[in-house]
Amino acid sequence: MSVIVAPLVRRLDTLGDFFRFAGRALASIFKRPFAWQEALVQAAILARVVMLPTALVAIPLGAVVALQVGSLTQQLGAESFSGAASVVAILREGAPMATALLLAGAGGSAICADFGARRIREEIDAMEVLGIDVIKRLVAPRLVGAILVSVAVTALVMGVGIGGGYFFNVVLQHGTSGVYVASFRALATLPDIWVSLAKGFVFGVIIAIVGSYKGLRAGGGPRGVGQAVNESVITSFLLVFGANYLLSVAYFQLVPPNA
Repeated sequence: MSVIVAPLVRRLDTLGDFFRFAGRALASIFKRPFAWQEALVQAAILARVVMLPTALVAIPLGAVVALQVGSLTQQLGAESFSGAASVVAILREGAPMATALLLAGAGGSAICADFGARRIREEIDAMEVLGIDVIKRLVAPRLVGAILVSVAVTALVMGVGIGGGYFFNVVLQHGTSGVYVASFRALATLPDIWVSLAKGFVFGVIIAIVGSYKGLRAGGGPRGVGQAVNESVITSFLLVFGANYLLSVAYFQLVPPNA
């Protein structure tokens, strides 16, 4: 019996430690003074790593969505809505998810590796011995930086998706720009943009907290840091997909789509 109970207790302890860490990290944002300069530096580092790859990924992503949605709308006899429907899909799901996956793979892993390296070099232990609040000094600026970058890149991908949808529908598929704009205005709403930005905000929080937690809990030398990075990416993916589902369900319950 203890063989089953002991691993379960350890996992529950880890889960409780993670939520306690997340609560402290979020609370540290509102403590004064806040290191805004460090937060902007971390945001610039993350933006340099994430922004260009995400924008480039948005182009083929929009092309694939436009192709699949165009084929489906053609079968249903609603070709005039093909371009706008594909862009709405990018706005609601594609933009925040593409941003989150690349931010977790590049930015979250970088945060985890940085903290893990500091941990095995005993820099974190030295700061704690000196009485420095590691979460307030190191984690909170990276959390704010990840939020800023995630929201900004989500908005960038939405812009690329709208431009790409217009290009594929009007230029390549010889559609009419007026019909495209009219169908887009009929299907898309302003809350679609707000919920995507809200998803970007939540995903940035998740990725920064998971990367920081795994990095600060790393041990066992360089091998342990590498394992922590892998775990942070996988955990971020799972939490992002779960949060995306919950936010989408809540959105469609609160804001019914246009008829």
